[in-house]
Amino acid sequence: MASSSYASNKWWHRDTTPGYILLAATALSFLLQNSGAGDAFRAFLKTDVDINVAGYSAHYTVVKLVKDALMAVFFLYVGLELKRECIEGPFRNLREAALPAMGAVGGMLAPAALYILVALHLHPEGDAEYLRGWAIPSATDIAFAVGVLSLLGNRVPGGLRLFLLALAIADDLGAILIIALFYSGDIAMGPLAISGAIFAAMMAMNWIKVKALWPYIIGAIALWFAMAKTGVSPTLAGVLAALAVPMRRPDGGSPLVDLEHALKLPVQLGIMPVFALAVAGVNLAGESLAGVFHPVTLGIAAGLVIGKPLGIVTLTWLAGKLLKQPTPATILQMAGVAMIAGIGFTMSLFVGALAFPTHPELEAYVRFGVLGGSTLAAIGGLLLLSSVLPKHEAKDPNTPLSFEEEVAEERGVLENKD
Repeated sequence: MASSSYASNKWWHRDTTPGYILLAATALSFLLQNSGAGDAFRAFLKTDVDINVAGYSAHYTVVKLVKDALMAVFFLYVGLELKRECIEGPFRNLREAALPAMGAVGGMLAPAALYILVALHLHPEGDAEYLRGWAIPSATDIAFAVGVLSLLGNRVPGGLRLFLLALAIADDLGAILIIALFYSGDIAMGPLAISGAIFAAMMAMNWIKVKALWPYIIGAIALWFAMAKTGVSPTLAGVLAALAVPMRRPDGGSPLVDLEHALKLPVQLGIMPVFALAVAGVNLAGESLAGVFHPVTLGIAAGLVIGKPLGIVTLTWLAGKLLKQPTPATILQMAGVAMIAGIGFTMSLFVGALAFPTHPELEAYVRFGVLGGSTLAAIGGLLLLSSVLPKHEAKDPNTPLSFEEEVAEERGVLENKD
């Protein structure tokens, strides 16, 4: 197993690669926004795109198409990963999944509460629009978090790596539920009924054991078009489609894993950087240092840097005590990983775009908070882990997380402190 994992360790398979590319895309977005090409770049993002397919018509801009269409593919990939982890990964064992799941709950509740406290304290007149951003610091960016943790190489125990992965996956599920419940517009019942019928048909295909992928892909596309008219974020079509994709074929192969592997590189090296390029940059013209101290900026940053580790460590520790189950690492090691889980980036920017659709003047503050908070969380987590982890040199700092995850699952070291 080890040899095959290492043999595929090309640069594009390394866990650090998506993070580096996201950083490059973010830097390029800032450069474009603040260069002589800034006006042309912003005009391009606002370019009209009309979709007309078989009687279906919709009006988009380039940036909205990135948020609604490309991110639907991202959520399809995330949904496939969630389903696989629940069926065959660490979440298949409820007792083993309890600690990272509770940690994820704490990592969503504490940042949200801290954001609200900061926003209300700094803006006592209580602008309700500011409070709509409560969920922005609740999200974790899996690709960035895993990439940052991998910089420490084999100093990080496999169980601790797996804990971060399980935590981030549960966090993604929470973010999906939050988007569905709190950031949807007025619901159009007709398109919603059509969406429900398409999803039911896809689940029926699974039930009658249709194992080919192409019917599910066609169904996913149809579901996206239907959901785009519902008032619910059409990105959720990706998650629903993932639920319908079958896990196993009679020959032992997995349509779900095949599709997940097919999407991994396009999502991590294509869709996520394009999203960052479109939404991460801020035009600093007219902005002042006061923007750094805006209630939205400080609320998001405080949630990511302080709320995330506080909530994750507290609820994980409490769950361990209640279930009489050892935590996956020492408290300080868990705190370091929990700080790295404060890297919100892609998911936080996405939630931020949904939170303030009618207040574009707040977009810059959302980006300041997400980027600043994520950066501080990454640096703080790395510094803490560097000081508390064993000092031995990593044999191979580019060992892919998939290999570490396989070893951790086989040995059952999610609960192992070593």
